[in-house]
Parts: sequence; C-alpha cells; structure tokens
Amino acid sequence: MFSHMKPPRLNQLPDDLRADLISARKKRGWSQAELGQRVALPQMHISGIETGKVVPRFDTLLDLVRVLGYDLLLVPRSLVPAVQSMIRDARNLESNSDDDGERPLYATDTDEDEDRDEP
Repeated sequence: MFSHMKPPRLNQLPDDLRADLISARKKRGWSQAELGQRVALPQMHISGIETGKVVPRFDTLLDLVRVLGYDLLLVPRSLVPAVQSMIRDARNLESNSDDDGERPLYATDTDEDEDRDEP
C-alpha cells in the first residue's frame, strides 16, 4: 500500500559491526584520534560511530574498514552462514597459532570434540 515510502534509516550501526571496528582499531594499537587522522575525521566523530550515536555515510564506513585492513562485501543471504563460519575458523586459527593450521572446511565443532576424546 505504501510502496512509495522509504524504509526507516538505521539509527546506528549494528552492534557486531561497531564491536568489530573497535576491535580492529585496538588490535592495531590506535587511539580514536589516530584512526580519525587516517580517515580525516575528528576523534569525536570516531567516538560517535563506535558508541552508536553517529551513523556514518557509506563512503566514511568504507574508508574506516579499509584503513583497518578490512573490506565490505555483498554476500547473498544464503551464503552468510558459510562466510561467518570461514571467518570464525580464521579467527580461531589466529588465536591458536600453535596449531598446524590444517583443518578441512567441512569440519564441524563436534568433529573436533570427537578428535579430542580419542587417545
């Protein structure tokens, strides 16, 4: 009935995205001011984005993620679980650097649990 009306805009970035931005900044050892300098934004603006008080324009968000070593991708919804699994596995490999890094993509968490139980 109201197809001519625009959907409401986001009032803040999703919590997971904001947490990832903060984590990536801290991983690099940058303050909000340092990140702001790299993307030509004041520290207050970076703070507003991280706290959810400011919703950045797309080009600003793109600048932020790229300077932090990431990128934005459009992923078909049907593939989101697979992509999330690959990201989770990559993070696990980074945190468990003593592992040999070998793991088949089709392995599940239950496969790992069964392997650990074997003598």
